[in-house]
Amino acid sequence: MLRATTQAVSPARRAQGATRLALASSEVRHFSSTRPSQKQRLVILGSGWGGYEVMQRVDKRKYDVTVVSPNSYFAFTPLLTGASVGTIDFNSALEPVRRYSQVRYLQAWADKVDFDRKRITCMPATGSSAKKQLIDSKIQDIQDQSLKPAASYPGWKPFELTYDKLVVAVGAYSATFGTPGVADHAYFLKDVRDAAKIRNRIYECFELASQPTVTDQERAGLLHFAIVGGGPTGVEFAGELHDTLTTDLEQAYPELAPHCRITLYDVAPNILGSFDKSLAEYATKKFDRAGISIKGSRHVKRVGEGYLEIEEEGKVPFGLCVWNTGLAPNPLIESISELEKDEKTHSLKISDQFRTTSTEGQEMKDVFCIGDASALKEKLPATAQVASQEAQWLAKILNAEVRGRADPGAFTFHNQGTMAYIGDWSAIVDRSEVSEGPKGELTGRAAWLLWRSAYLYKSLSWRNRISLLYHWFATWLGGRRLSRY
Repeated sequence: MLRATTQAVSPARRAQGATRLALASSEVRHFSSTRPSQKQRLVILGSGWGGYEVMQRVDKRKYDVTVVSPNSYFAFTPLLTGASVGTIDFNSALEPVRRYSQVRYLQAWADKVDFDRKRITCMPATGSSAKKQLIDSKIQDIQDQSLKPAASYPGWKPFELTYDKLVVAVGAYSATFGTPGVADHAYFLKDVRDAAKIRNRIYECFELASQPTVTDQERAGLLHFAIVGGGPTGVEFAGELHDTLTTDLEQAYPELAPHCRITLYDVAPNILGSFDKSLAEYATKKFDRAGISIKGSRHVKRVGEGYLEIEEEGKVPFGLCVWNTGLAPNPLIESISELEKDEKTHSLKISDQFRTTSTEGQEMKDVFCIGDASALKEKLPATAQVASQEAQWLAKILNAEVRGRADPGAFTFHNQGTMAYIGDWSAIVDRSEVSEGPKGELTGRAAWLLWRSAYLYKSLSWRNRISLLYHWFATWLGGRRLSRY
């Protein structure tokens, strides 16, 4: 994911602001992507599931690799729900890009790609107060000259990179479907920064609710935690939040416990539509017993400061609203007009070897796209599992090309199943449509054990595996830390 989702202005407006800042600078610096060498220059845009995996697996003896991303880390996104409530430490879900000394990393946004000249225009993503204004939810436009950086500000100049091969793995944004107020008053959960803001807001709601001037009606609103979107992320966050409320927060704020409630809203009649029906029903019954309210067939018309405006219910107060309703195109993808896009998702159309196609129908031999920013003919879900497998296969293609070996052929997705944590040491595992191995469904403690084991195994370093084990054990033994900072 290139630009991490924040509670900021709309992605398109932020992209426009960045472009204006770039054009306002007195010059654009031109750089080769690497030191002069005989190696091919491979530029990877994004450090998420797709970009990071390609960077890991590509032959760095044959390629000069440059990664361009505003994030200097890879985020293990399935663990963010636990990080957002304090079950694990944020660093347990992160891997630094700079751990690979053979790779050049630039913390920047890619704003434009010139496919004819094989050049990428980039803007630094750190180091200036003006950059901070671009992601501040209170700033609607960048017109004030005082917000524009001086041309001499160190490190704050647009620059160009050249490439021989380009991998676009910028991910996608959280979709708001044009609902007013979402960017200003709701929280997303796609990056570690989002998880940190959510954790802070949870504790803030309890501190506000404990003030002596707050009425019972206001207290009930502050302690209503609304989750919009009944997919795996929304369901897992509800489960993690319920665990936190009924253990650590109930002990710390016993007088507030009766006022706490969690509600899941979805436009669909039921939650977990991508899972087997029996598993979705199991999760629904589990939530019912836990007191988590599920309200399907609900249409949110507006998100205000402290309230949802729902077509079927009117105004519903909340203290925290977490928004998980699907994906919207990354601004870089929106800005590309030279390549074919999927009519529905607006992602870049790709072949079964991840190559893009120009609007004239010509295959772009050196421009690849994977993950949420891409669209195969065979429609695949926008999940970490898909992006990871695509990245592994693309690395094989790139390595075969540079080594002069046989083409590995077309990509085939191998479904390994889906999992979701639903709270109280329980999970659901759906392996009804897996490509290989045992098929079937699993629920309860056994599914929870498989869920944790899988994420522990998939963690990218021994340091993080040890850290996860430590924090899971420490949470079980001593509870979560409730400090707010």
